[in-house]
Formats: sequence, C-alpha cells, structure tokens
Amino acid sequence: MSALLVTAAPARALRLGPVTPEAYRAFLAARSTGPDGPSFLQLPAWARVKDGWSHQLIGWGPEAGALTGAALVLLRPFPGTRKYFAYLPEGPVADWADPDLDGWLDPLLRHLRASGAFAVRIGPGPAFRRWDAATLKASTGPGRRLADVLAGEVAPLGTAVAERLRARGWRRCGGESEDGADAQPRFVHQVPLTGRTPDDLWTGLNQEWRRNVRKARKSGVEITVGSAADLPEFYRLLRVTEERDGFRLGRSLAYYERQYAVLNAEHPGRMKLYLARHEGEILAAHTMVTVGRRVWYQTGASADHRREVRPSNALQWRMMLDAHAAGADVYDLRGVPSTLDPDDRAHGLLRWKLGTGGQVVETLGEWEIPLQGTTNHTLYRAFQAYLARR
Repeated sequence: MSALLVTAAPARALRLGPVTPEAYRAFLAARSTGPDGPSFLQLPAWARVKDGWSHQLIGWGPEAGALTGAALVLLRPFPGTRKYFAYLPEGPVADWADPDLDGWLDPLLRHLRASGAFAVRIGPGPAFRRWDAATLKASTGPGRRLADVLAGEVAPLGTAVAERLRARGWRRCGGESEDGADAQPRFVHQVPLTGRTPDDLWTGLNQEWRRNVRKARKSGVEITVGSAADLPEFYRLLRVTEERDGFRLGRSLAYYERQYAVLNAEHPGRMKLYLARHEGEILAAHTMVTVGRRVWYQTGASADHRREVRPSNALQWRMMLDAHAAGADVYDLRGVPSTLDPDDRAHGLLRWKLGTGGQVVETLGEWEIPLQGTTNHTLYRAFQAYLARR
C-alpha cells in the first residue's frame, strides 16, 4: 500500500490510505468466495458508472502486510461549496465482526473530513433479519407488512453492528421505517444455491412459477444472452415497464451502455443482458451482474403484449440455472417492497419474487453521520432538508 495517510490506534498499527485499482481488485477477489462477498457497488468500475461523482479507492492495513479492508468512496459536491457528500454504497468491505469497530471507522471519518466531506453514508454488509418465502406467502393480509411477521432468523452480528453504530452517533437513514430513505434496497430477495441441484431449484419454485416456465417453453420462448447492441431494445422495453408499473428509474440509455462497457472491461462477462424472444420478437430483457460467487438480477424490462407466454419467468429460470452452473452461492433478485397487503400495488413485485423460493433478507440499510465542525453540521442539515423536498 502506498501513500498511507492516517494512523489509527497505535496498538494495532492500522493505517488507512489510497490504494491502486490493482491492489483493490486483488483484495476484493480474495473476499469474493461466498454468499457474503463484496457487492458490485464496491467495484472500482462502479465509480465510472456514476456520472457526476468523483471517487477514492482506500484501504486499511497494518504497517506492512496485506489489506484488511477497502472501500470505494463516491464524492458528490454540495452546490456552491468545496464540500462533498461521501457515499460508500454497500460498503466498506471490512470485517464487521471486529470488536474494535472504532479502529477502522475513526480513521475513515478523519480521512474523509480531511478530503472535504461534510457527511458520510455507508451500507454495512451484515444481514439483519430473514424470512422464508413460504412464511411470507402465508402471512399476507390487509394492511400487513414484513415487520408484522416473526423473522425466521435474527442475525446476532447485524444486531450488534446496528447497536455499535447508534452508540457512535450514526443515524439509520429513514430511522426505523421499513421503507427507510436508502439509496439501495433495504429488503432483498435471495435464492441460496450452495449444495442444491437444478432439480432442487425447480422444486423450490412455487406451482405458479413452474407452470409459467413450462408455458414459456411450450410456447416457443427462446432465451439468449445479448450484447451491447441489444441495449437500446432493453431500454425501450424498460420505458414500457416504467409506464405500465408506475415507477421511474430516471436513467438514460447512456447510463446502461456505460455500465455494460465498464463492468465488462473490468472483468469480461461481469454484466450480461438476457433476452426472451417469441416468434422473433424480444418480449423481455433482464440484466445480471456477477462478482465472485454472488450473482444479482439487476434490472428487468418486458413488453405489454403477449405476456401470456411468460417471457420473464423463462428469463429468470435460465439466469438462475446459469448462476448455479457458474458455481454461485446465491442468486440475489435485489429489492422487494415491505408490504404484505395483496391490494397494495407494490405487493405484486414481492409476490413474483417469492415464487422463486428462497428468503427475504433485511439488510442493515444505510447509515449517515455528519462530520465534526459547525459548517459540516450546517451543510448536513441543508442536505437533509433538500432530500426531504425531493
């Protein structure tokens, strides 16, 4: 590690400073060996996806030796100032079980304050709670939400990390509200793959999903892996989906083209575009991202017509099988809403993902803290007020 900047507790001789992209990637590769490996949002390439942000690659380590933690820090300037909002999406990548949390968090805050940040947002890695799909399906009802259902697992580490962060002045974005104010989803749906066969995955699907996959196969839906040339068609279908389902991601075609290019330049095949064709027409397109032994379904889009041939179900089944064949430990379908009310429009997305089996996982969400100094606290209050008006 070169150009190290800040010394932490002398007893540990832990230092924090910038690291090269090569050293950073090597560290992530060494940690990408299981279902709890680093997120794609902490890849060096992700900094090139995010237009309008500058970035730093930093790492922790002893005076001499390998890195013990690392982080991609995105920096967004506050208009009219030389100050920045520092954001570590689903990071830092560090040992959250370390009892000396201050030994690496304090140097991080000092470093970012010296870099001009007025506040910091992080996304701690440990999970908090888990619910089996079958339990949630049986628990639907008017006005019900995830918090109304006893979790099948409450992770001790996640609980401990949340308590430690609160004790140090960090605030959970959105407080304890289920929907929070996180930039990344607080609730995700994951299908475990470790130790399971394709037949196990098939029986893990609910009856409706199995019926829909068979329907797509019988109807002649063809699944292929596309290329960058197919991104305009993916984006066209995404706009159709946004209009139909009443949401707006606010991203351009150029955003997805940049994401596809930089992720695959960093590691060939890291981002794939899956296409579902019926009678020669693309009816659905989904993107998939792989880092080590974690695979994410990132964004899906589909046409309004011929939905009866179930192209999206066929896509997901193929993507899940490909993730399994590649040796992935988990297939992550990303965000789900917290509502269990069948009459709530958002519940349809949860119901669709629950059909794949697996679990809904509540992450620790995102946490913020203003940095020391009157100006920083003033800017942070202004930043909070800005977010509240959006």
